[in-house]
Amino acid sequence: MGWFNEPYKFNTSSLRIAHITDCHLFADKADEYFGVNTASHFEQALAHMATQALDGVIFGGDLTQDHSFESYLLFSELIHKSALTCPVFWLPGNHDETAMLSRISGGQINSAKHIVANEIELLLINSKGPTPAGWVSGAHLDEIADCLVQSSNDKLIFCHHNPLPINGYLDKHMLENGPQLLNILVNSGNVSGLFHGHVHNEYEQSYRDLKVYATPASSVQFKKYSAQWLQQNCGPAYRMFYIDAQKARTSVKTEVIWLNG
Repeated sequence: MGWFNEPYKFNTSSLRIAHITDCHLFADKADEYFGVNTASHFEQALAHMATQALDGVIFGGDLTQDHSFESYLLFSELIHKSALTCPVFWLPGNHDETAMLSRISGGQINSAKHIVANEIELLLINSKGPTPAGWVSGAHLDEIADCLVQSSNDKLIFCHHNPLPINGYLDKHMLENGPQLLNILVNSGNVSGLFHGHVHNEYEQSYRDLKVYATPASSVQFKKYSAQWLQQNCGPAYRMFYIDAQKARTSVKTEVIWLNG
């Protein structure tokens, strides 16, 4: 079955969506990642998102730090215990196993990768490669290209890895065929932006006329523009989208929400 074959449909032209990424959970809720209790940060972000009247949440990958199935169960438990009531969609990061993400899917945690509303579509791409760096397979690139041309609706694209360098340490693990993906998106003529995680901070770039945005982590941030891997506890963060899609135009406003740890 293809990656985009089971769309989730909203009967509306306006969406409020949150993008949260890189929670790096452990089996033990008390464990820390670079001195940060990642479960506590994730709970804070979930609680804040629950106040935003959201239509949906997109989780951008790197659920787990210790690669245990118990960390996936903790992710599910924290979502279901939160006040969040909207569906939570996901895509895999380099730390994740798609099979484990699928095992916790059902009900509120939804495995759809193609989100469709009136005049707007969101595509969740699999950029997980054989190494910590990202890679979008040739077959998946074909799927993406096919999905882009199936309608003239504006599209928003989500993936885990950064497709452009950020002049930082994690460029060694960026999306290795990022330009190939970006050219497909730009050439389609109906993509309004690409959004990713992985880099643990906020960035805004452009490729040709396409905007490329990084969403900070819910766990810990990495110092920007540093050749060294330096961690900063800036509190949890996520990105909000306010989408108003009409036949004549599509307005996509986005902002990063920073919460004090």
